[in-house]
Amino acid sequence: MNKSQSHIDKIGWQFDNTYTKLPDNMFSKLSPIPVEAPEVVIFNHTLSKEMGLDFSNINNEDLALIFSGNLLPKGSETIAQAYAGHQFGHFTMLGDGRAIVIGEHISKNNKRFDIQFKGSGKTPYSRNADGRAALGPMLREYIVSEAMHDLGIPTTRSLAVVKTGETVMRETPLQGAILTRVASSHIRVGTFQYTVFSKDKNDLKIFFDYTIKRHYPHIKNSKNPAIELLKIVIEKQIKLVTDWMRVGFIHGVMNTDNMAISGETIDYGPCAFMDTYDPETVFSSIDYHGRYAYFNQPSITRWNLERFAESLVPLIDDNKDKAVEIATEIINSFAEKYKKNWFEMMQKKLGLIGEESKDENLIIDLLSWMHQNKADYTNTFCFLMNENIQENKIYQNQEFISWKNQWQERLKLHNNSPEKSLKLMRLANPLVIPRNHKVEEALSAATNNNDLTKIRKLLKVLQNPYKNNSEIADYQYAPPPSNEKYKTFCGT
Repeated sequence: MNKSQSHIDKIGWQFDNTYTKLPDNMFSKLSPIPVEAPEVVIFNHTLSKEMGLDFSNINNEDLALIFSGNLLPKGSETIAQAYAGHQFGHFTMLGDGRAIVIGEHISKNNKRFDIQFKGSGKTPYSRNADGRAALGPMLREYIVSEAMHDLGIPTTRSLAVVKTGETVMRETPLQGAILTRVASSHIRVGTFQYTVFSKDKNDLKIFFDYTIKRHYPHIKNSKNPAIELLKIVIEKQIKLVTDWMRVGFIHGVMNTDNMAISGETIDYGPCAFMDTYDPETVFSSIDYHGRYAYFNQPSITRWNLERFAESLVPLIDDNKDKAVEIATEIINSFAEKYKKNWFEMMQKKLGLIGEESKDENLIIDLLSWMHQNKADYTNTFCFLMNENIQENKIYQNQEFISWKNQWQERLKLHNNSPEKSLKLMRLANPLVIPRNHKVEEALSAATNNNDLTKIRKLLKVLQNPYKNNSEIADYQYAPPPSNEKYKTFCGT
């Protein structure tokens, strides 16, 4: 055993790779393709400690070998997962085209994590792609996924980004990189869709039982576990998309293969955060018709859940018509449940305690004013919390002042106090988000100048998004007006 391998074995990896026990057609066994000159760009020490891993005796050279896939830890079993998905509404068979799960790590508090390399080379599912990833998009996922975690929104996490020392060709030559992603699993709606189209009809039941055991063992012995799973996933996805709407997050590519059964946000390709409030905001360069626009996210969530329900039909009841009827009734509960969650979320953003018949109008009137006056989404709520923000002249608008007077009268009801409202609002409204122009500035410095200073500062500021401090002021303002529309890309 060489010295590097000896050190790696003392990190604390505890692999228990259950996915590899599934039918062979659910994955492909293969190793990451070695890279030329791996170099650590950024490493998440906080996350590694949460996972019970100790890298204190690992130097940067060995760290780079590990997280490039050049030197795998003992107990790892590297696989690319197969799945399907509706991409922009069109069904296709898919799989990990540039990602490899190296294993399932069990932390000291008995939590199970998939450890996945993203950008680790070609797989049987790569189609015509090279299986590699560029540094900019991998750093973007690191920044945004960690920001989402700190915002309190369920998400996959990022453990490391390593440069490969190789060039990847997109429109221009770019630096290659590998991201290490951590997730409670990579089981997707699209994975269930894949099993339905499998040649072996038992695959769906085997995979369903696996998912229950891994994520929701408490429903195993219920009267109808398939119905219970559908209900749970609906609840989790409603909570997730409500959180996205709360902070102005736009996922950008809500295909069914990007909806995780765990309820975590997964895949940060063309994602971004809304500055000026506009329900039709779209950032993705390939979303030509606004399918995944900000205001469409709830309806797309429902659409994806309908596809999930279709996958479960054979398990809900032997009588297909009855199964469809049951699934339809459950799916039809989505609209009311989402509206209830969204309404309660907006009440918290405005510090409203109790319920009044005019609350919905109060909320809609504010959003309409924000839209008409191109107000900043995040900063409007900051202003209502008496935060001193830049460019607050817009809130001297007479229509806004009139609305604010109504709001303040509403706050006095139900034995409320200003302190109670402010406490509620501070839990719901971030003072700082990953502003797109700040993310781009940080990525540009890192990719063009090999300067991580701006990324580290941005990550530090985003660690406590609900607390004010002297460092956040420069990260709270929207970018200067521009005729050029901000666009994001899938980063493939």
